Amino acid sequence: MFEPRSHYPYATEIQIYAGHINYGGHLDHAQLIALVSEARVRFINSLGYQERDIDGHHFVVADLALQYKSESHHGEVLRIEIAPANFNKYGFDLEFHLTEKQSGRAVATGKAGLVCIDNATRKVSPISTLDVDWGVDARGEQPVCP
Repeated sequence: MFEPRSHYPYATEIQIYAGHINYGGHLDHAQLIALVSEARVRFINSLGYQERDIDGHHFVVADLALQYKSESHHGEVLRIEIAPANFNKYGFDLEFHLTEKQSGRAVATGKAGLVCIDNATRKVSPISTLDVDWGVDARGEQPVCP
């Protein structure tokens, strides 16, 4: 369903704790979503913003899709790579790819569809009102590769 990109402009690492594990002994699906959300917050912080105030706006997750590639277990460190893509009038997709740091084993890949909300009106707002360098080229299609 999802093929990982050859390059992601942002990456962070998060260790899996006991609270992330379900009764099956591996990373719980809800906790995987929480880890991806934490990575999204870190990505926005890396741009110099707080998630709740990006030039007077914030983003809500309109849709989320992920595909598991392998189990992940307590104590492993996940590398979560992120790339903004598919910009449209009101938002964009945040594509992600998770690997186990030590082995490089693919754990999951997917995307979150984000919609721009004006903090003052609490209504959907065009993303063009934001003066943010998302780390993509002028066409807004592919990340800039260093």
